[in-house]
Amino acid sequence: MAFVSVTRLRLRSPLYLLLFLRHAIPSSQQSIAAPGNLKTLTWQQRFLVFWTLTVWEDEASMRNYMRSGAHRQAMPKLAEWCDEASTVHWHQEDVEPPSWDEAIQRMLAEGRLAPVKCPSANHAAGVISG
Repeated sequence: MAFVSVTRLRLRSPLYLLLFLRHAIPSSQQSIAAPGNLKTLTWQQRFLVFWTLTVWEDEASMRNYMRSGAHRQAMPKLAEWCDEASTVHWHQEDVEPPSWDEAIQRMLAEGRLAPVKCPSANHAAGVISG
């Protein structure tokens, strides 16, 4: 049994791109090295839209990673930098990561919005973009 975590972020301006990358790269490296991490994938879907897909031994391992190090430092900044942010989590039997298509479908069907200071029209309407 594995725990899957997927995040979708859309930066609200190219002005935040370098700042975002300065935090995203160390956060990704932290994830790869984190106890309980089975796989870390990242994807730039299009300009300013970034996805992460991580597979963990259990939810506790993911939460320990999320609340520490580079990731913890980045999280408060995302509300300022992003106009869309959403996450979805699930358990699955397979320890291999799901496809990006499955991750997108899960996000659209089961995802939840994260708070942002300047939401896009979709985000403000409660709509998760894919």
